[in-house]
Amino acid sequence: MNEEQIKSEYLQDIQTITNSKDLLEVRNKYLSKKGKVNELMLKMKEVPANQKAAFGQMVNNLKNYISEGLDSLKNKLDQEELQRKLKTEEIDITLPATEIKTGSPNILEHLIEEIEELFMSMGYDVVDGPELEEDKFNFELLNIPKGHPARDAQDTFYIEDEKFLLRSQTSPVQIRTMLSKKGTEPIRMICPGKTYRRDADDATHSHQFMQIEGLLVDKNISLSDLKGTFDVLAKKLFGENCETRFRPSYYQFTEPSVETDIKCFVCQGKGCPLCKNTGWITVSGAGMVHPNVLRNCGYDPKVWSGFAFGFGAERLAMLKYGITDIRKFYQTDLRESETFDRREN
Repeated sequence: MNEEQIKSEYLQDIQTITNSKDLLEVRNKYLSKKGKVNELMLKMKEVPANQKAAFGQMVNNLKNYISEGLDSLKNKLDQEELQRKLKTEEIDITLPATEIKTGSPNILEHLIEEIEELFMSMGYDVVDGPELEEDKFNFELLNIPKGHPARDAQDTFYIEDEKFLLRSQTSPVQIRTMLSKKGTEPIRMICPGKTYRRDADDATHSHQFMQIEGLLVDKNISLSDLKGTFDVLAKKLFGENCETRFRPSYYQFTEPSVETDIKCFVCQGKGCPLCKNTGWITVSGAGMVHPNVLRNCGYDPKVWSGFAFGFGAERLAMLKYGITDIRKFYQTDLRESETFDRREN
């Protein structure tokens, strides 16, 4: 079969095409590996050498002619199909829309953002740091040398020869910040982030939790500055009538050290199961930055002073929202999120 015969037969076949299935059959008949155009190309070996170029060009022209014609016909069929659908597949726009549930921030993340905004309004920077830490930043520069028994309470996950570890607190971010200032600049910062300890997971403990620590270093800073800062935080989270107090405590990196309490908002100080009948709820640990820590980071404790505080974000959220199990923060039960949404509204 020669060029003219193929073209004539092709023109007859396209008259029978009414849908995409017919179009595909015609395309395969002429343009597939076993199609008529390829069969014609196989005759190249029978053509004299001086005519091969002209023969090859003729076959290519025929192939392009058929291909372009079928593509044009396909576009025409597609447009006809679209118009048919537009006429037959009508949408009633007066019907009520399908409700789409929108997501909401995790309640823990919401609380952290609320605290960040509060401290930024007081001139604090929000600083981040690595979760994979060196022992010297996580312990040694914080006045907790190797072998110190205080390390037992913060037993964490070591990575390599007890040199690298998953940080047990966000205090290393404070150390790195003080070192970067080289003992010459005041500091106001908070450092929220993930921390890790080798605790068994239960209703009140988790091997991974969010901690928020704060640091202020300047000249002539006293414990009263810390008390005023804690009062602002407590009133922001638990209401303007929230009462606070300090109790003496001990931490290796602060001196003096205190426990910060709020008056129980359930029993108003009378005693109940939530406050273990004490009338007060412990919120965080805090104190004045230990002179050794200041000295380790290049600050002269005779010139500079400061306070530091730290608390678990989960504990604050549990107190604020009446959550009884810390694991709810990490589970995917959407009913819990809906409950938080209602409380926020």
